[in-house]
Amino acid sequence: MTSGTGPHADTHLPLRERKKRRTRRALADTALRLFRDRGYEETTLEELVTEVEVSMRTFFRYFSSKEDVALAAETELWNAWVEEFVRREIRGTALEGLRDAVLSALRGMDEEWFDRLLRTRLLAARTPALRERHASASHDAETRLLRELENRFGTDSSADVRLPLLAEMSLSAFRCGGKNWLADKPGGAPDNGRAALLNRVAEAFDALPGSMSLSPGS
Repeated sequence: MTSGTGPHADTHLPLRERKKRRTRRALADTALRLFRDRGYEETTLEELVTEVEVSMRTFFRYFSSKEDVALAAETELWNAWVEEFVRREIRGTALEGLRDAVLSALRGMDEEWFDRLLRTRLLAARTPALRERHASASHDAETRLLRELENRFGTDSSADVRLPLLAEMSLSAFRCGGKNWLADKPGGAPDNGRAALLNRVAEAFDALPGSMSLSPGS
């Protein structure tokens, strides 16, 4: 995975592309700061673009709404996960392939991204509009992974219920790992480093097979 989001991750790109990435990152970072300091509902897009010193037209080149800029860190991960899964050869089971792809995507993110994800999750937890949008974005990622599974196995998911179950369980494993990451320390202040989230997500994926055979007497 080479598509990390840190300040040194895009040095190989042309200058124009580097500028575009920096603008997108500045909008996302500034949005999270303003939402934290002033409140999500109270902060306007006009205030955001003024702070970043770009036009509203420039904003809409990168994001479709205030919800989208608030959840930019999540979107970056969904895109990286899908891209990684598409390009990787599956070794072992499809579940292992999905697990390896999301872990590789996470390894490609820099430490600044993990901090942004933490701030995004905390903001979404107290903002109903963002929780709804987050659910929609997660569903979109699930649909994209399902389409790739259909391509890999050469079948429509309506004919093989295992494929949509696999896509849905994979997203659920990531969400479970993320929740445990947030809850790792008292007061919801987790160790927000790469290793902590990787461990929690891997743990959730590895628990999936056993969870299918769980019974009251086990």
